[in-house]
Amino acid sequence: MEFLGDVVLELVTTDYLFENYPNRPEGELTAIRAALVNTESIATSAKTVGLNPYLRLSKGERQDTGRGRQFILANTYEAVIGAVYVDQGYTHAKEFIAETLLTRAKQVIESQNWRDAKSVFQEKAQEHVSITPEYKTLDESGPDHDKIFTVGVFLEDKNIAEGQGKSKQDGESRAAEKALEVKNWQKG
Repeated sequence: MEFLGDVVLELVTTDYLFENYPNRPEGELTAIRAALVNTESIATSAKTVGLNPYLRLSKGERQDTGRGRQFILANTYEAVIGAVYVDQGYTHAKEFIAETLLTRAKQVIESQNWRDAKSVFQEKAQEHVSITPEYKTLDESGPDHDKIFTVGVFLEDKNIAEGQGKSKQDGESRAAEKALEVKNWQKG
């Protein structure tokens, strides 16, 4: 059900953005959609709907209040969408998504949180110093199932900032966020 719900969620969100923001560039709409349907946003919707008490979790999963729990909540929300779609059809699934997730669309767009740090840092670097940033993995530590990646963001050969994450992409994003602070380049 989660697989089907994921597809319906993407379609409904894409349709909503296309209909309501027809003059925005495709790249912006894609980034906004990604911000609306990311794990954190979907988990928030799952909590709002009240799915948390219905989850059957192991003791370890119950104690996890971080990324792991958000992932479970997001998948559960998508499974509910899939079930609504199968049981009641597209229109009801669309209404459910509109009431539980898309109500935050305007807030997400106005906050510009959909603009990821890597894209903003690249824009600012090209604007201020005419250089495209380069990301390099500096270190990988921890066991295979729980690696931490340390990534540096470089302008030419100068390491501007470093970030850590559970994936290279997370490390790059955190490095870009720190680099924006180091360079005093505003995200918005």
